[in-house]
Amino acid sequence: MTAEQTSRIDASELRVLVCIKRVPAPGARINLTDDGQRIDTAHLGFAMSPHEECAVEAAIQLTQEAGGEATVLTVGPEEAEEQLRYAVSLGIHKAVLVKTDGEAVNPQRTARAIGAAVAALEAADGPFHLILFGNESADSGGFQVGIRVAVGLGRPIVTAIKGIDLELEAPAITAKREIDGGLEIYKLPTPAVLGVKEGLNLPRYPTMKGRLASKKAEITQFQPGESEPDGLDGQTSLGLIQPPQKASNVVRLGEGPAAAPAVVDLLDELGVL
Repeated sequence: MTAEQTSRIDASELRVLVCIKRVPAPGARINLTDDGQRIDTAHLGFAMSPHEECAVEAAIQLTQEAGGEATVLTVGPEEAEEQLRYAVSLGIHKAVLVKTDGEAVNPQRTARAIGAAVAALEAADGPFHLILFGNESADSGGFQVGIRVAVGLGRPIVTAIKGIDLELEAPAITAKREIDGGLEIYKLPTPAVLGVKEGLNLPRYPTMKGRLASKKAEITQFQPGESEPDGLDGQTSLGLIQPPQKASNVVRLGEGPAAAPAVVDLLDELGVL
C-alpha cells in the first residue's frame, strides 16, 4: 500500500475477509469408513465452525457500520459452496472457493493455499484491511491456520478475540481478549489478522431475500498451487479411531403415586433433600 492508503481508510474502501471451514454439523453422529481412514459423509450434515459464524457476523457488522465490502473464503471441495452461500445469505458480499479434491489438507498446505488466494485477490482489488479466522476449527481444533497465514503475509495477529473496534482514521484495529479477571487490549495497524472466539457476538439468521440472493451469487474459484515441501507435508495419517460409546441404563422407579417413595429415596441419595 502507498502512504496515502495507510493514512486513513475511506469507508467505501474497507475490505474484510473471513476464512471459514466446512465441518460436520455440531452434534452429528460421526461414522467412519470401513478402512478407518476417513469420516463417512454419506448421511452427514455440514456447517461452518461456531467460531467462524461469529467471525462472519463481525465482518457483516463492520461493513454495515463503516461501509465497504466483506468476502468469505474457504478451502475445500465443491460441496463447500453450501457454506459460502450461507454466508452470502447473511450479508457477505463476495465468496471465494479454493477448490480441493475433498481429501484432507493439512494446516501447512491450507495456510499456503489461503495465502496465495489472498495475494491474488489483493492484486486484483486492493488490500484486505482485516482478515478474520475462527479461533480454531470445530473438527480438528488445530489453532494453526490463521497464525500461519498471518506469518506468511507478514501481518500482525491476535487470537481468542472477544471484541473488535475499527478506527478508520488511524487506521487501526482494537482487539479485546478475555483473561482471568479482566481483558487484554491490543491495537494493531492495518492490514491485520484476528482469530475470533464464539461469544464475540450473536450470529444472525438468513432472511428469505438473502437465501434467494445467495443462490445466484457468483463463486470465485481458485486452484491451490503445487505444494512446496517443508519437511511437514510428508506426514501421513495412520487412521481414525472412534471413541467407545458410553452405555446408559434407564431404570424405571415406578408409575403414578406408587413411584413417589422411590423418587424421594433417590433425591435423598443424591443429597438434594
